[in-house]
Amino acid sequence: MIYFDVTKSGPARHQSGLMRVNDRLREELGPRATPVRWDSRRGAWRAVGARERVTFSANDWLFTAELFCERERPGFWRFLHARPCRLAAMFGDAIPLRHPQITWPQSVARHPEYLKMLAAFDRVWAISEASRSDLVSFWRWQGGAVRAAVDTIVLGADFDRQPRSVPPPDPPAAQLLCVGILEPRKNQWFLLDVCEALWAAGVEYELHLVGRVNPHFGRPISARLTAMRKTHPRAHYHEALSDALLPQLYAAARVTAFPTLAEGCGLPVLESLWKGRPCVCSDLPVLREITDLGGCLVAAPNDREAWISALRTALTDDGEWRRLAAAAGARPLPVWADTARVLLAGLI
Repeated sequence: MIYFDVTKSGPARHQSGLMRVNDRLREELGPRATPVRWDSRRGAWRAVGARERVTFSANDWLFTAELFCERERPGFWRFLHARPCRLAAMFGDAIPLRHPQITWPQSVARHPEYLKMLAAFDRVWAISEASRSDLVSFWRWQGGAVRAAVDTIVLGADFDRQPRSVPPPDPPAAQLLCVGILEPRKNQWFLLDVCEALWAAGVEYELHLVGRVNPHFGRPISARLTAMRKTHPRAHYHEALSDALLPQLYAAARVTAFPTLAEGCGLPVLESLWKGRPCVCSDLPVLREITDLGGCLVAAPNDREAWISALRTALTDDGEWRRLAAAAGARPLPVWADTARVLLAGLI
């Protein structure tokens, strides 16, 4: 039997990347996986909706894509050492260790122990080759015992549960979409600088930013957006959108922007391509794993002139837009059913 960890994602009210990954995997696994939660008071697992603790057999699997540490899950080290079943995990990134200055403090404090705990699992799937390399490098640096076998897995692009969109024959109206939590790591402040420069240069387009505000880091970006909309009425902010409205914004966009400074995978790039929209994104090794197959323009992070040039091209050059859109529509893209099949094949 496969038990699926929903300790955080089950009751979550916001749709972070982690929550979206959990939701889509649970959906694709369906009845083949039983959702469970860690009961910190009892130091045990409970099936969702049940009061009794789960009794594992040695051949069962517990799978988790969540983040954790002993402080958040008292008794978890004891569970790992007891090993009542086989353990598998999906690993997102080592961003709190590589970029602590732009990461939630609680994530920075939790992450070293979390990575140490993963070493005690039987199987770990990293969501990109870059993340896999970071995880293995951390373990090597720590020098402790590592039980886990580590592979990579590709996340699905079909976030809206709909068939893949075919790019329109003609470029849509000049509309730029950026999806991601408002915080320094996602780099919307820099994007707003670039957008203001494009408007000042006479480029006509609308900007739509989608994402909740990081309560620790994001309020200055939110405040700037509020002030900016008074002088730039073509700037729009959507703090929360339903699963139905976000695809509509993708469909209305001519191009998407992803100026991030660090990622584990880069789901918004995959999702943009799934909707047949080219993406201008940061030239990072982890994003190159996606962008090198086509449909994207890359620019060095925080290179103002490079970003102005790339976005101007995507927003105004119809010929280049058609080339990018054709590449986005023709390239292969993974789906969540494929991700689930890889997991199931490994949990045998």
